[in-house]
Amino acid sequence: MSYSHNTMGSGSRTARRTFDFGRTHVVRPKGKHQATIVWLHGLGDNGSTWSQLLENLPLPNIKWICPTAPTRPVALLGGFPYTAWFDVGELSADGPDDWEGLDASAAHIANFLSTEPSDVKVGIGGFSMGAAMALYSATAFALGRYGNGNPYNINLRAIVGLSGWLPGSRCLRNKIEVSHEAARRAASLPIMLGHGTCDEVVPYKYGEISVHSLSVAGFRNLSFKNYEGIGHYTVPKEMNEVCNWLTARLGLEGSR
Repeated sequence: MSYSHNTMGSGSRTARRTFDFGRTHVVRPKGKHQATIVWLHGLGDNGSTWSQLLENLPLPNIKWICPTAPTRPVALLGGFPYTAWFDVGELSADGPDDWEGLDASAAHIANFLSTEPSDVKVGIGGFSMGAAMALYSATAFALGRYGNGNPYNINLRAIVGLSGWLPGSRCLRNKIEVSHEAARRAASLPIMLGHGTCDEVVPYKYGEISVHSLSVAGFRNLSFKNYEGIGHYTVPKEMNEVCNWLTARLGLEGSR
């Protein structure tokens, strides 16, 4: 599936970028379908890797949708092409954010969830860059719009971000504070973040910064778990805690 986005440059010139997303892998629920979660892989990975791990979790009531990001040049990696949800040059609160790429991927994710049954709770999770994408979607939900101003209409019920960071953290508080409705949505959305203290790819401090930025912006339902001595990967303990957290927050039945 591809998305074309127009952005206005100087004068009346219009730049067009097309994003071609890769293959999507779906893990069907083994029990009653109560929730659907789009799970997003990290930089250079694909949906298949995570679908195999998620299929073995003791969460029979969840349908997992594992899309694959577009292959695009990534500034952080010298401009070489990798599967990436958006372009990133540096992990910094002062670094530029690829709003166009973020919006295109957020819209692609929302498109999956928009067709789910009305009685099914929906959420987004991810690892590394996928976690960053999940958190960006959380901010779009709270604001009720994407960065480009288009309405965001998905009623998210849970966000999970492992070993990631929060894009657009600099201006998030100011955007949410001016809207009572945005503040209400931010306060109501459950978010679980996990991060290894020895992460050499996305340093642990970015997990801490993300939690702080979300908290001061009005996201009140936050859970942050650190994993001592763990690098840029997940461990069974972390995934067990993800399972327990999702079961509680989404009110899932018979998950054990």
